Amino acid sequence: MRKWTTADLPDQTGRVAVVTGANTGVGLATARALAKAGATVVLACRDQDRADAAAAEVGGEPVLLDLGSLASVRAGAERIVAEHPRIDLLINNAGVMMTPRGRTQDGFELQIGINHLGHFALTGLLLPAMLPVTGSRIVTVSSNAHRTGEINFDDLNSRDRYRPIAAYAQSKLANLLFAYELQRRLAAAKAQPISVGVHPGSARTDLARDSPRVVRWLLGSPLMSWMVQDSEQAALPTLRAATDPAVRGGDYYGPDGLNGFKGHPVRTAASPRALDAGAARRLWEKSERLTSVVYRFTGTAG
Repeated sequence: MRKWTTADLPDQTGRVAVVTGANTGVGLATARALAKAGATVVLACRDQDRADAAAAEVGGEPVLLDLGSLASVRAGAERIVAEHPRIDLLINNAGVMMTPRGRTQDGFELQIGINHLGHFALTGLLLPAMLPVTGSRIVTVSSNAHRTGEINFDDLNSRDRYRPIAAYAQSKLANLLFAYELQRRLAAAKAQPISVGVHPGSARTDLARDSPRVVRWLLGSPLMSWMVQDSEQAALPTLRAATDPAVRGGDYYGPDGLNGFKGHPVRTAASPRALDAGAARRLWEKSERLTSVVYRFTGTAG
C-alpha cells in the first residue's frame, strides 16, 4: 500500500485552520504544510515574537494565546472568532512534556492544565464557529505515552504527589478521552464537525526541553535515529487526520513503524483506557467545572 505524504494533501484553498503551538516543531510543520496547500492558517501561540516570526515564514496570522491562562484562551478565542466566524480546522497541537512541578495561572498542574484543560476550553469557545461548517474537524494531538497514563480524579492536579512522567502520561490520556467524548457528543447532536485523535510518534523537537536529561539525550542521539524522526515527518499523522477525505470521526492516527515510533500515518488503535466512555464523561464534566467552559452543540458563532 502506498505511503501517505504531504503530496496527498487535498487543496485547502478557502479553509481556515487554527493551530496551537504553531511557532515551533510539529506545530510549525503542520502550519507550513496547510498554508502551502492553500489554507488560511491562524498560529495560536503563547509568545508574540515567536508567533510573529513563524507567521511571517508560513504566511499565516499570529494570535497570542497562552493555554496556561484561561483568560488568555478566552481573549485569543474571541479574537479568532471575530476575524474568522467560520473555522474549518482546529489542531490542538501545543503541549509541554515532563516539566518540573509548576502551576498554570489558574492553579492547574502545568501538564494537565496546558495539554488538556487549555485545549478543552479553547475547543469549546471555538466550536460555535465550526458547527455550521461542512467538513470541519477538530484534531487533538496525544502521544504514545497515553498508554501508561491514568486519570487521578481525586488529585488531577498532582498536589499530593508529583511525578513528571506520570503527569505527562495522564495529560496525554486526557487528550484522547476528550477527543473520543467530543466525537460522541458531536455525533449525538448530528453536528457537522468530527473529532479525531493523533499521535506523532517520537520527534526531534524542543518539546523535550524540560524533560530529564536522559530523555533529551535519547531524542537527540544519532544512535536513536531508528526511532526518532524530524518535525515534518512527525506532522504527517496530524495532516492526514485533518485533511484526508477517508478519515472518520473517532479515528486515531499515528506512524506505521515499530511501536509507532516513526513512519507514515495510518489508522491505529488506542489503549483500552482511552476507550473508557465512563471515564471520558467524568473527565468532561470535571473539565467543564474547572474551566467554566460549557459546550453547546447547536447554533452559530456569536
